[in-house]
Amino acid sequence: MSTVEPLAERRIALVDLLDRLLAGGVVLTGDLTLRIADVDLVRVDLKALISSVSQDVPSPWEPLMEEVRP
Repeated sequence: MSTVEPLAERRIALVDLLDRLLAGGVVLTGDLTLRIADVDLVRVDLKALISSVSQDVPSPWEPLMEEVRP
């Protein structure tokens, strides 16, 4: 019979974890509200998609960088 290793005991290097996350993409969302006396003064809403660049989805800045070089 094979034994299944629990995920808590499994060690993964931070670089490997970031590589796996960025290969598929990561969505970050956040909401920050500065409130005094129940009056909202400042509200910051963050939505970001972070993913790695590959040949399937090339960097939008690559052609621009080639033109700038002397």
